[in-house]
Amino acid sequence: MTLRLTLAETEALRQTAKREHRSMQDVARTAIDEYVTRRARRRDEHLATIVAEDGELLRRLEEM
Repeated sequence: MTLRLTLAETEALRQTAKREHRSMQDVARTAIDEYVTRRARRRDEHLATIVAEDGELLRRLEEM
């Protein structure tokens, strides 16, 4: 996989890695993992809300 970053993104990544004494690759991989995990958690929360709010409707649709 090739990841193409703008100059500003590359510099921000470089500075973050330098500040944290980590590699740019490690910082990028951590950021991707956090993003994916956060999105999955938000999706699960949204689905739980839908089921809680519309549970009766969902049950009736299931019976059709």
